[in-house]
Amino acid sequence: MSSVNDTKLSHAAFILTGISGQENTHLWISVTFCVMYTITIVGNSFILFIVKTDPSLHEPMYIFLSMLATTDLGLSITTMPTILGIYLFNCREINLNACFAQLFFIHTLQCIESFMLLLMAFDRFIAICNPLRYASILTLPRIAMMGLVCVLRGVASMIPLPFLLKRFQYCRDNVLSHSYCLHQAVMQLACSDITVNNIYGLFITLATMGLDSLFILLSYVMILKTALSVASHAECLKALNTCVSHICAVLLFYTAEISLAVIHRYGLSSSHLLAILLGYVSLLVPPLMNPIIYSLKSKHLRGRIVRLFIK
Repeated sequence: MSSVNDTKLSHAAFILTGISGQENTHLWISVTFCVMYTITIVGNSFILFIVKTDPSLHEPMYIFLSMLATTDLGLSITTMPTILGIYLFNCREINLNACFAQLFFIHTLQCIESFMLLLMAFDRFIAICNPLRYASILTLPRIAMMGLVCVLRGVASMIPLPFLLKRFQYCRDNVLSHSYCLHQAVMQLACSDITVNNIYGLFITLATMGLDSLFILLSYVMILKTALSVASHAECLKALNTCVSHICAVLLFYTAEISLAVIHRYGLSSSHLLAILLGYVSLLVPPLMNPIIYSLKSKHLRGRIVRLFIK
């Protein structure tokens, strides 16, 4: 009887390991994460403040950027407190329900970010390929509807995940080799058949991020085709230059996500540390770098930031 109770008690929570084998460096790692967290919160909050307070930035491109910054803030707030709790205070235990809630928000926000990048690609496509109709196509009500669809798709796609995981019994080891909860990692600890979870996870990944990345690629094919047809070389470069920030954001997000998906599906056990590092990159680097990239490349944002600091 006591062994049964011990088993139930040990599986009332999962244990997060962080980067196992690097316990001696956890304090130094936590300093890096604290700096990243601070820059992420300040940078994305700056974007939201500047776009809200400057009427000249109330344009579709900057409204989409504000939506992206909000998503990045949510993603950072969802993951960073757990990570810092591990590295700063050695708080490794996470309740099952809290774990399921965290993985739901992580996957939902990643799905929303993917769709936001697609909407920003659509914005650039309309601006370059159909500039005369730009204002009539991307009206404020239509942008609000796109944002609502973006959120609803993310929530509807990921809401089955906690319920699919709740039906399992976790009779195996309750140690997660991450600093946060992910669907792929949690389902591996179940002692039940996880075929449905595997199929659903693959289907959702292909139906959301897979299709989004494909449409982004197609939009840039059309953008490049239109830009190259412009007679003036200077105008061609000017049109393509407006896409640089978005291309950097897309590469930051999808490179890590695709690499992580390949490792999870086909990687060997020797790739364990690489998978952990790529997980950190996919969750923490885009929210950190997106405001920096857009601030450096956007003359309007850069000028507004300079004026704010001068004041």
